[in-house]
Amino acid sequence: MTNEIDPDRTSFHFQPSKNWLNDPCGPMYYKGLYHLFYQYNPEGPLWGNIAWGHSVSTDLVNWEALDVALDRTDPFDINGCFTGSVTFVAGEPVILYTSFDDKKRQVQNIAFRKNGSDPLLREWTKPDYNPIMLPEGDIDPANFRDPSTGWFGQDGYWRVAVGANLEGRAEILLYKSLNFENWQRNEFPLHKSENYAMWECPDFFPVSLSSKDGLDLDPSVNTGNIKHVLKVSLAETFQDYYLVGMYDEKKDVFKPDEGYEDDYKTWPMIDYGHIYASKSFFDGKKNRRILWAWVNESDSEADDVKRGWSGIQTFPRAIWLDTDGKQLIQWPVEELKSLRKKQVQLHDFQLQSGDRFEISGILTSQENVEVEFELESLEGAESLDDSFLLDPSKLCDEITPFDKGGIGPFGLLVLSSDVNGQEEHTAIYFRIYKGSDRYMAFMCSDLKSSSRREGVTKPAYGAFVGVDISKDKIISLRTLIDHSVVESFGGGGRTCMTLRVYPKHVLTGQTSGLYVFNHGSQEVKIRELNAWEMAKARVNIENDDFISKDYI
Repeated sequence: MTNEIDPDRTSFHFQPSKNWLNDPCGPMYYKGLYHLFYQYNPEGPLWGNIAWGHSVSTDLVNWEALDVALDRTDPFDINGCFTGSVTFVAGEPVILYTSFDDKKRQVQNIAFRKNGSDPLLREWTKPDYNPIMLPEGDIDPANFRDPSTGWFGQDGYWRVAVGANLEGRAEILLYKSLNFENWQRNEFPLHKSENYAMWECPDFFPVSLSSKDGLDLDPSVNTGNIKHVLKVSLAETFQDYYLVGMYDEKKDVFKPDEGYEDDYKTWPMIDYGHIYASKSFFDGKKNRRILWAWVNESDSEADDVKRGWSGIQTFPRAIWLDTDGKQLIQWPVEELKSLRKKQVQLHDFQLQSGDRFEISGILTSQENVEVEFELESLEGAESLDDSFLLDPSKLCDEITPFDKGGIGPFGLLVLSSDVNGQEEHTAIYFRIYKGSDRYMAFMCSDLKSSSRREGVTKPAYGAFVGVDISKDKIISLRTLIDHSVVESFGGGGRTCMTLRVYPKHVLTGQTSGLYVFNHGSQEVKIRELNAWEMAKARVNIENDDFISKDYI
């Protein structure tokens, strides 16, 4: 279905041609192709009948859908093939995945490529000795899932992390194997919490302290100046969090950096908006680590049924560790630039208090906007109530983009129906606050006025951006607008927020507006603004064999 028929359907984000999608699984680069597996319902647009969908790409932008890779065919996975990973074992891709077996237990299984000469990896075989990991002893059989990508230790053992609930506490269990088929649970977990019942979709990977380059999981090539990242998905909040620390291979434990508290409110988030179940992989082609994440719908199931589809993936992001060694930076992969078309620019443009300036001349429902703001002074910043430090979204919920502040709000109004913003608009903006010991840049994505449709969830998301705003008084914002999804990257990718937006005005064919604004008391300068209209990518179009025809 095209955007002309379905204005909510995206143009350059990954989604199947129809039906339900959720967690990304086993992304990889193999023999000239990028592969993305994903949770998929081949029978309809609502959750159920979960199998592994499969698509391939040469550039991470245009995708061809292949047949289902894993389906519910055996007693050990008859109730669903759920989240898992791909690991290269002796150079060959091997799948580990969670399923619900015929006893309604969550178990871990293995699958191998069926045809060694097929680079498309269209067929997989599941050996009869599955499952290879069982919820034994103190493991809750209803909460034992999502095996990570495996890594090979210097002691000759493979390792895999699995999320589990053990007698009411969350643990990332570690399993070890000499041959990747026979697994034993390690005496100690990789990491655990006494305050939460379940961490799912664990992702564990090394990051460099000195380079933006990605690192593979092989410790033999990761000697030197590195740290590790442990990412978990917390069902309690439906958000993804991560910790930076050190991995002790001898003890097989992850130790978060100094200052760690067993409280998710103190942890950095992969995305402060609307994503879940993120998964990364090492891209050996360009020596980088790339992250995907599921972005579910926030309107009604009736809307999903009417559209015939539900769920998309974020646009793939390169990720690396910031120079402070404390936070990740995320940025859309460079291949996105191939879709750029018509461009609009502003340079050294002053926004006076109360200004709202329209960016016109491009299709504003399908665009990439990059803007750099410069502040004259920080002296007018309002004092921050410290109670918001652990709940910044509450602050965003209590203010609006039209409230006059000291410095800010300033930013973007996207998918807007009119110049005054009285009907529909989505605001992504900054405000500067004065904390107890420093000035702080606050980023807010406000959906409260984004849609007049019925049944749409319209939250406000907030976060403090990990930049020193007092250093040069400059802060940047990059926003990808693709019909019903808006991804924003604040402070050079240090704070990310993804939104689902369903404006009513597009249903009648009305175009959307894009505005840059300043509603603070102090003027703000736009050092530079670049906005590109984006072309439509080829994403999982039915009966489209533009890639596979070259491999047959």
